[in-house]
Amino acid sequence: MNASFRLRAGALTGTALDGPLLYARSRAVPRALAALLATAALAVWAADGLDAYLDPERRVPVVALAPLFGAAVIGTSLHSASEELDRTAVSPWWRWRLVHLLALTGLMAALLSVAVLGHTSVFGPPAMIRNALGSTGLTAAVAALLGARLSWLPAFGYVSAVYLGSAGAHGRSSTVWAWPVQPGGGTGAWTAAASVFVVGGALYVVRGARGEGPRA
Repeated sequence: MNASFRLRAGALTGTALDGPLLYARSRAVPRALAALLATAALAVWAADGLDAYLDPERRVPVVALAPLFGAAVIGTSLHSASEELDRTAVSPWWRWRLVHLLALTGLMAALLSVAVLGHTSVFGPPAMIRNALGSTGLTAAVAALLGARLSWLPAFGYVSAVYLGSAGAHGRSSTVWAWPVQPGGGTGAWTAAASVFVVGGALYVVRGARGEGPRA
């Protein structure tokens, strides 16, 4: 029996925990949690290997790329195996999607921040949290428009291009479009990343992930 169908049946006949547990299973949330933990461990290892605790500038690869990998994990968990059932459900599924997105994003930001403790005004936890929001917003928007399975691809292309091409960028505009590689205290970078998260997150919460199966 489809997990999404069991979720609806559980909401009517089971205990209060049946709904959340079945939803988590239908979106492979346990696997996503394990992948986020592995990503955080890799970020800690990479930051230590780069001697980033001695020179905050060396943290840029970790601050830019670790949230990207975490957002890719979150993006794949947004996939629904039963789009039609989701769209025709009696209960408001946007609430499930909202909690799902916020919970995993918050967990990722908290876990990855451990890798860059200290020097909070440069490339510390604020920069990591900002990039977690921006990268997740990108993947959520793509999941709603194109589908969850490849939701990581446009975000990977954008962040990689910024990381490789923003070395000589100057001026206020660069703090906006190059937000993944900016220090943690930049207002322009925070505004850009937060806006991407709000718009992309809202698009996913309202529409859900686009179906990827064959259409009649």
